[in-house]
Amino acid sequence: MEKVAIVGASLAGLAAARALRRQSFTGEIVVVGAEPHRPYDRPPLSKDFLTGAVTAAALALSPDDEDLGADWRLGVTATGFDPHTRSVRLDTGEVLRADGVVIATGARARPIEHLGVHTLRTLDDAIVLREALRQTGRLVVIGAGFIGAEVASSARRLGWDVTVVESLPTPLSGQLGTEMGEIVSRLHGDHGVRLLTGVPVSGLTGTDRIEAVELVDGARIPADLVVAGIGAIPNEEWLAAAGGLAAATSVPGVVATGDVTGSQHWTFAVEHPAIAVAALLGVDPPAARAPYFWSDQYGVMIQFAGHRQPGDTVRIVEGDPEQRRFLAVYERDGQPSAVLGLNQPKLFTRWRRQLRSVPQEA
Repeated sequence: MEKVAIVGASLAGLAAARALRRQSFTGEIVVVGAEPHRPYDRPPLSKDFLTGAVTAAALALSPDDEDLGADWRLGVTATGFDPHTRSVRLDTGEVLRADGVVIATGARARPIEHLGVHTLRTLDDAIVLREALRQTGRLVVIGAGFIGAEVASSARRLGWDVTVVESLPTPLSGQLGTEMGEIVSRLHGDHGVRLLTGVPVSGLTGTDRIEAVELVDGARIPADLVVAGIGAIPNEEWLAAAGGLAAATSVPGVVATGDVTGSQHWTFAVEHPAIAVAALLGVDPPAARAPYFWSDQYGVMIQFAGHRQPGDTVRIVEGDPEQRRFLAVYERDGQPSAVLGLNQPKLFTRWRRQLRSVPQEA
């Protein structure tokens, strides 16, 4: 294998390029990225970047002195793919051919099509939203997942009057389970943020600007600004002619990694590319580790690791949920399956190590 094309220039793409070099690949690496920016860290976009605590320059993931010997094609979008010839068609008209292809095109925020509704996924999204947050007023966040909760937290810190609307009865129940999701969602009320659950949005009003968010129960929430955090859509349309992501990656010499695969964990984007690259090069992969993610909301560090499934039991092993400082362990068949910590970083780290000693699905 003499040439590898990495389609996607965010964290997973950068991690794939690093993994290629660490796994002794000495050939040509071409990295194609739709955004004009070099790889940057996304988690701060909804937190410190929005509040102005960090600059765009501080988000850079690839230091100037890191020499991967890669050809970076930024601001260039993949528009088609032939997996059998491993040829990537670009919006510049070029057809990029390689011996191996890493698909790492990530995902985009699921939009709400209405004038003035913001989403937050990219640095450019965050720049626009940060400017909008310079004034204060009434913010409605649609979606109480981690992105929505972090935006609400940042906006509240900036002095906004914030309402969060979630269609599910319990925010974060998919990730944390109903009991822990309910406990974590109390952080909103602790800090003066209204949380409305179990009532979907029916529409938005306003012509030249947003005026209100309307709910299916007839409620109308006045709004000067609306942010939608309602999930992500994998960027895989360019693979349609190839039969989609699954068909494309069924061909030797083609692998996928990062958010385009459906995983939204930061650590997956960091660690899985090494496994994908090992498969591409035909070498032994590193061991898969339990997924890990974290969130900072209202000054509380939330950490989660493992694979929670419906039916897992959960128990508090340290601390007090009412103090928003505790550690909870999820168990399945008598073995720990996941761990959740609020403001318990040291104890969480110890339990996370124990979790790694228990066999986990890749």
